[in-house]
Order: sequence, then C-alpha cells, then structure tokens
Amino acid sequence: MPAGRARGLSLRAVLPNAITAAALCSGLTGIRFAIAENWSLAIFAVILAGLLDGIDGRIARLLKAQSRFGAELDSLADSLSFGMAPAIIFYLWTLQDLPRLGWFAALAFAICCALRLARFNAQIDVDHQPHKSAGFLTGVPAPVGAGLAFLPFYLWMATGREEFREPIICAVWMVGMAFLMISNIATLSWTSIRPRRNVRLELIAGVGILCAALLLEPWWALVAICAVYLALMPYSLVRYARVKRLREAGAARAPTPSTEANGLPPID
Repeated sequence: MPAGRARGLSLRAVLPNAITAAALCSGLTGIRFAIAENWSLAIFAVILAGLLDGIDGRIARLLKAQSRFGAELDSLADSLSFGMAPAIIFYLWTLQDLPRLGWFAALAFAICCALRLARFNAQIDVDHQPHKSAGFLTGVPAPVGAGLAFLPFYLWMATGREEFREPIICAVWMVGMAFLMISNIATLSWTSIRPRRNVRLELIAGVGILCAALLLEPWWALVAICAVYLALMPYSLVRYARVKRLREAGAARAPTPSTEANGLPPID
C-alpha cells in the first residue's frame, strides 16, 4: 500500500460496525418515539440499543476485527444512544415540568456519559489500569447507567402511581446515575462473574425465567434487574478491596532489587 494512504475497513469488520450503527439508530429513534409521547417504545428503543451494544464488541473479537475505527464509532454511538437519547426522553417525560433544573439534570446526564466514554478512550493504551486488570470496571457503564436512569419510569409503568413521575425526585435520581458513571468506584464486569460449577444449571434456569418475566411482566422484570445491580454494587466494592489487599500483600513479599543484587533471600 502506498505510504500515507488510509487503509479501508476489512470485510469482516463491516458486521460489528454495522451492528454499532444499528444501535445508534435504535437509540436515536427512541427520541422520535418520545416526541410522539410513545414512552414505552422510546424506552425499549434504548434498551434494544444496549443489547446491540453488548454484542458488537464480542462479534468483533470473535471475527478478530477489532479496530480503532470501531472503538471510536462505538464510543460515539454510546454517547448518543445512552447519553443524549435518555436525557431527552427523560426531559420530555417528566423533567420539562422543571424548566431550568430539569434541563440541568438532563444536561448533567448527557455530559457525564460523554466524559465517561472519553475517559475510556483515553485509557485504551494505558498499561496500568488497576480495575481492568482485576476484572472490574471503573464506574457504571454507559448502557447500564441509561437503564438505571429509567428506573422511575419502570416503576411508573408497573404501578401507575404518579409519585414516580415527580420531576424533583426524577431529577435527583438522574443526576445520581450521572455521577455513578464518572465515578472511580469498581463495578462488576462480565469477566469478574464466574459462577461455580455446581450452580451453573441453576443459572441457566434463572436466565430462562428472567426472559419469560421480560415477556410477561417487562416493567417489574426491569425493576428487579436494576435492584439486583444496585444491590451488587457494595459487593463489588468489597470484592475489589479484597483483591487489592491480596495484591499489595503479594507485592510486599516480593524480593526487592537490592536483595536480589546482593544474593540475599527476601524478607517474609
């Protein structure tokens, strides 16, 4: 290839990037449904974007089609689908009753989502990432943050109670989820969840029951998923603290360069 000429995408890289583009279209279509006040379809459009976002990276790794282009497109799509789209949908649903504070809450969510993705891109080539090396994530992922932000809507749909649509409560909740996305707390990732062999059949059965619940009682099922994730956050902090202590203890027992140079045994 001539020097200075840009390399095009390989054929196997088209599929994962096409799925990313589909996730982007799904998230932005949620805004259209929200403008038409079709709230259920608006939320499900964002959820569909999250499902597509969860498989595009795995397909890229399966096809060995990872690229910097794909990473940048994925971050752009995530910023729009899980930052801008939920902020606008939430604003149209309830926050517009607080013309100033409601818009500030929506802006805070969209900005924090963009900041989280920018931090993720900036750390792609960084070798020292304590959370990632231990199998954890830093802060709440953008798709999960969008799903948690809609928890008042799930409760509103499931119960029909207008208290869950209270603009002040929803604004505070959305700002809280925004700061969880840019926080430095360790959160569980798929790689850190390793069930024991004697419960894997039960896990498969639980996933099947969850799928059935999503079909029969989608709003209560989504409430349960959010509740389980929020309940696991303290567990992830305790687990990461334990991993950190074990690493520090191992580093303290490691031989120092001076003892190795002098031929002295390490100090226990």
